[in-house]
Amino acid sequence: MQRAWEKFDIVIVAVTLVLLGMGLVMVHSASSVISAQKFHDPYFYAKRQLLWAGLGLGSMFTLANIDYHRLRRYAPHIAVLSFLFLAVVLIPGVGQIRGGSRAWLGIGTFGIQPSEFAKLGLILFLSHYLADARGRMHSLLRGFLPPLLLALIAVGLIMLEPDLGQSVVIMGTTVILLFAAGARVAHLAGLAGLGLLGFAGLVAAAPYRINRILAFLDPWQDPLGNGYQVIQSLYALGSGGLVGLGLGNSHQKYLYLPEPQTDFVFAILGEELGFLGCAAALSLFAVLVWRGFRTAMFAPDDFGALLASGITGMIAVQVLINVGVVTGSIPATGITLPFISFGGSSLTLMLTGVGILLNISRQSAYRVA
Repeated sequence: MQRAWEKFDIVIVAVTLVLLGMGLVMVHSASSVISAQKFHDPYFYAKRQLLWAGLGLGSMFTLANIDYHRLRRYAPHIAVLSFLFLAVVLIPGVGQIRGGSRAWLGIGTFGIQPSEFAKLGLILFLSHYLADARGRMHSLLRGFLPPLLLALIAVGLIMLEPDLGQSVVIMGTTVILLFAAGARVAHLAGLAGLGLLGFAGLVAAAPYRINRILAFLDPWQDPLGNGYQVIQSLYALGSGGLVGLGLGNSHQKYLYLPEPQTDFVFAILGEELGFLGCAAALSLFAVLVWRGFRTAMFAPDDFGALLASGITGMIAVQVLINVGVVTGSIPATGITLPFISFGGSSLTLMLTGVGILLNISRQSAYRVA
């Protein structure tokens, strides 16, 4: 009889661990200067990331050994709890303001970001709902709109923080789930049109978002203001060339690129490891997404297929947004790069999601070792 770990999708496990190791190395390299300046400890961020990695790995392997069908029983409760935390974080004096958003709960420098866990809670509930609604998905009122309205409520709460990046990830993941559940293309096209109008309205409602759009179109119009971060990111990527300056040899981390260990860690990776390092990281993400959607294709039931699609889609959407921002391809939104950026909530969430994905793959009708 095979031991439990031998039943895991070894490709998902291996790719996740490699990305996690790459992230730990890059967080330390990118943050060593700012850590030494702010906390007099060049390993400050690295040690915290290592702590969260340990917690996340514990969560990953625990959930990999728990039948994902058991999660379905608690899907409504988890969703309600997620929405409750999204509301609590908005209370002045309770939620912490970091980076201009009231998006954190915690004490001092330790904190969690409820919107990160709300993403997984929403994926779990929508997968539960849509698995029973496949026969109704061609109906706009009875199939398509209810899960969409739930996602919009979550987006509305998150936009009150405000956090446009997380909102975009939630909507992108919701669209993937609706498509996987059999929604009509016409309904999805209409949603895309409304989404563009809504995005335009959100941008117009906040001057700083307009400035981000202008900085995206031409960052050199305001090189010391709104365009500064993107310009420094492009300098980092350009300096890396084919093979990079060498691990630890970044120039931009010397306080040129603000908070290089979080949203823009991919820029430091490109500067130190070059185009080949970036290509390797993106290839690993591509393999993870492939194995994730393959797990969804061969899942034993609709709930497992949708849950695997949602988790994999969330990872894919975040990678596309983060890399797009770092390369100046899309406006800045403030989204971490899964497994690589510094951030306890994000890292724990992603590893937890992978754990669920591993359990679904263990129960699939078809496995490739």
